[in-house]
Amino acid sequence: MAQCESLKKPFQLVDSLEWRVQNDIDNMLAKTIVPEELYRGIRDSQLVGLSGYSNEVIVDRTGIHDYASVGLPVFAVGVGLSTFDRASVHYYVQSHIQINEYRDRVVLLLTTITSIDDLNYPEKAQTYYIVNAPYVFSACWKVVKPLLQEITTNKIDVLSSCGEDDLLKIMDYSSLPHFCRKRSSDTVKYSESSTGNCYSLDHPFHQQLYNYVKQQFLLYQPAQPVKQGSVHVTLPEDADKEVIADTLESELKKFKDLNISQGSQYFSRI
Repeated sequence: MAQCESLKKPFQLVDSLEWRVQNDIDNMLAKTIVPEELYRGIRDSQLVGLSGYSNEVIVDRTGIHDYASVGLPVFAVGVGLSTFDRASVHYYVQSHIQINEYRDRVVLLLTTITSIDDLNYPEKAQTYYIVNAPYVFSACWKVVKPLLQEITTNKIDVLSSCGEDDLLKIMDYSSLPHFCRKRSSDTVKYSESSTGNCYSLDHPFHQQLYNYVKQQFLLYQPAQPVKQGSVHVTLPEDADKEVIADTLESELKKFKDLNISQGSQYFSRI
């Protein structure tokens, strides 16, 4: 069994590289989701966020670098509460990939972790903690668990209730996701605040991610009209079709000329 698993890894790597090329994943962090209201809706219905860092110390022993990084990032996912009803599936997939890419390129830049997550991404998760699970989950888990690979089940830990006591063994209270804290008047106020809710677009992590994507977009595609953005053109009230076409062509030519002057390979045409 171990030999079969080792033989799968080269093929998984090839598939992963092909997937990245076919879907232009290397440039995913330069593709903005606009307008901001659309992205806020995605964040409100695709619940995932960075709540803090664990207390573990990661030391690079490869000999390539000489540093120690304190703590692994703690990502919270609201599996049962995500509705995915505020945008098309393509935007949710794009947002998910952007979070993974940002995690790997920026958040985990100073850590060295080498296991594999799934077919398309290097593994950065050490353990998946499931909290606030309903009673029916226990019955389902007993059925599903034997069907999963041991390497996967060993990384899943189902905690009782909100899991606060267990999670405090590996992270500080400030890093606990808001839904993992025992309810009190203070925790309710914290979870309801925009910066305390790690799912919210107003949370520092999502603000940093969104601003990073916008900066990358300006660096790599500075002159292109943005999908779902707008280009305003003033037309006479009695303009006919020929005048409208000429005006639009003139405006789009401005983008083409700007692209050429900045060395871009992107052109606009009617």
